[in-house]
Amino acid sequence: MAHVKFIHTVLIANRGEIALRIQRTAKEMGYRTVAVYSDGDADELFVRSADIAIPLNGKTSAETYLDGNKILEACQLSGANAVHPGYGFLSENADFAQSVVDAGLIWVGPSPLAIEKMGDKLSAKHLMDEASVPTLSGIELSDDADVVELAQELGYPVLIKASAGGGGKGMRVVEHESELIAAVDSAKHEALSAFGDATVFLEKWLTSTRHIEVQILGDQHGNLVHCFERECSIQRRHQKVIEEAPSSAVSEELRQRMGLAAVSAANAIGYYSTGTVEFLLAGEDFYFLEVNTRLQVEHPVTEMITGLDLVREQFKVAEGAPLGFCQEDLSIKGHAIEARLYAEDPSHDFLPSPGKIIHWKPVDLSGVRYDTGVADGSEIGIDFDPMIAKVISYAPSRREAAMKLSRALSSTKLQGITSNKDFLIECLNTEAFLQGDTTTDFIERIQPSRVRLLPEQVRKQALIAVMLMKRWENQNTATVLTSIPRGWTNTRMPLDIVEFKIEQDSYKAGYQLLRSGDIQFFIDENPHLVSIHVIESGLVDFTMDGTRVKVELNRQDQQWFIDSVLGSLVINEMARFQDQKEVVNEGDLTAPMPSVVRKVSVSEGDTVTKGQTLVVLESMKMELQVQAPRDGIVGGIKIEKGSNVETGQILVSLEAVDSEPTESNAPPSNTKRIPESA
Repeated sequence: MAHVKFIHTVLIANRGEIALRIQRTAKEMGYRTVAVYSDGDADELFVRSADIAIPLNGKTSAETYLDGNKILEACQLSGANAVHPGYGFLSENADFAQSVVDAGLIWVGPSPLAIEKMGDKLSAKHLMDEASVPTLSGIELSDDADVVELAQELGYPVLIKASAGGGGKGMRVVEHESELIAAVDSAKHEALSAFGDATVFLEKWLTSTRHIEVQILGDQHGNLVHCFERECSIQRRHQKVIEEAPSSAVSEELRQRMGLAAVSAANAIGYYSTGTVEFLLAGEDFYFLEVNTRLQVEHPVTEMITGLDLVREQFKVAEGAPLGFCQEDLSIKGHAIEARLYAEDPSHDFLPSPGKIIHWKPVDLSGVRYDTGVADGSEIGIDFDPMIAKVISYAPSRREAAMKLSRALSSTKLQGITSNKDFLIECLNTEAFLQGDTTTDFIERIQPSRVRLLPEQVRKQALIAVMLMKRWENQNTATVLTSIPRGWTNTRMPLDIVEFKIEQDSYKAGYQLLRSGDIQFFIDENPHLVSIHVIESGLVDFTMDGTRVKVELNRQDQQWFIDSVLGSLVINEMARFQDQKEVVNEGDLTAPMPSVVRKVSVSEGDTVTKGQTLVVLESMKMELQVQAPRDGIVGGIKIEKGSNVETGQILVSLEAVDSEPTESNAPPSNTKRIPESA
């Protein structure tokens, strides 16, 4: 019989959207909430919304959210009597869970023993074999293991996988022996950085399968249920980007079999609290992957089809209460789909794209939920995961839920930072997705567009909106001759031309007033007749060439950010007189994004060959190799190990061998994510 202990103050040992998500339920249950935060998170929303906030006095994960002693000290300072770990960081660290319990605090999660049993994924496979749950074979890579021989035994392609973690961290698919050693080294480093444990193992990689996971929920009285399945097959870098519940590939008979297998897996380790049993599905056959002994990122889709609040259930179980329902009480109602909105650039192999959010505005749409931790001014830094928000839709049917989510994403205002928003919309609108053809190789196989290409007419409307807003702002800030209409002249003067740039395309635009009160705009000398209806801060409502349009826009210095349901644009207003910048010469290799230099592999004067790794960078827990675009001689090294670099900063100068022509090497063409996309 579980001992009943009541929570009054809960410390959330996490950050961002999941910290806010847990706070929301905790406050509804009457608990006080405590946030802990790194130096860079001091002004973030999850800190400001907590009842109490304790600084962890550090910058990186290791210095803050992975430091269990600092978390326990924060519990003492705040008077918290419970710890909720969220997901990631210390959520699956059995030693930390035990230290919380030993300190007399309530651990909002499964028992430390259950975490320990599932924390080593190889041991977990052996336990599942004993519980008659089908598994894939895996081989641990010890320090003295012959990695090449073991990979040959399994047969390529193989998956390198972190034993202690999840969420796509420390995972690499290797198709060729030549990539194996570098991929193992990279996976170990990433696993150590994300989970504090560098242990990895090899597993046979199955292509074109589905990633299905079953939500489990148990109490400390021996009651255990499953809350049906989620499909999480659409992934990049082995990290999920679109999840849904239920799966379109799972029949009622298969659902029952997978549910029973998940419950058997949970019973084998005496599980309670929320958790997830993950499977690979190939046809009607499924194979155990792992048990995530925590709340999952994608838990909202299960909440929406079952009506449960899984965080509330976690708190109740942690206090010792029995489940208030049994398996027969649960049923699936409707369909839910979640999209993960990331600060990343899909057009450049999904490289992280840190920066400041200028404007963030979710849409108010029935059946749409936002789990986020950002607001205007939030900074997406290089030290943590690049997630901005999770956007979740719910509808009676799968197709309706997909279309609603696409509409919600299209209407969401996200300005100032490059994101995968348009890519998510393109995925949702593919016929393959709408037909349920969603396997783990979806992105590579279907090739949804990485960007949304706006029609030229929409671009011109956006340019005219910018010009109208500039004109309106100038009128409102004028201090002399305020009674004279803007643009009025008593002589015929040449147009005042302003140059703009959208991506790589340049436009020249100007205008003149007409006696009718309308305005004649010229874009690259092509005329467009415009009449104004409404102009106010952030909004221009006008008719252009007989079509009325509304454009919402914001500016940051010389950049204009435009959102519409057809897509987003960034318009750069070109300065009349260019500032002198540091010249990047041909042969200079530059950083593709803000990063930390993890390794410098060459010295000045070294002769290198095309494809050789010169520098290894790390940003947002992801590694990138900067490679030589051609044979050459290292002429200069501008950085050192451990230094921070900004986008476009010169890393290494590469001189041609025997005066051969130097190839252009604009970022990120000289950069390789580790490993290449599988």
